[in-house]
Amino acid sequence: MPTKIRCSHILVEKQSLANEILEKIRNGGSFAALAEEYSMDGSRKRGGDLGFFGRGEMVKEFENAAFALNVGDVSSPVKTQFGYHIIKRTA
Repeated sequence: MPTKIRCSHILVEKQSLANEILEKIRNGGSFAALAEEYSMDGSRKRGGDLGFFGRGEMVKEFENAAFALNVGDVSSPVKTQFGYHIIKRTA
C-alpha cells in the first residue's frame, strides 16, 4: 500500500453540480479543464492537482475515498465540510 498518492479534485458547493460535472467526465470531458472551470479552490489553476499527500493530511472523508481509488479512477461525489469533491487519482 503506498504511503503517498497524488490526486486532483473538483470542489463545488452543490451535489447536483458535482453530479453534472461527473457526467461530463464520464462522457469524455477533460478533468483538468472542468476543474479550471468549476472548482471553488486554488487548485483550479493547476487543473485540480493537489500534488502528493499521505494519510492524515486531508479530511477523513476525502482521504478514505482517495486512497480507495486506483490510478486513473474518478470518484463519485464525496461530501466533506468544504462541499462536494470529485477526486481523480493520478499517481
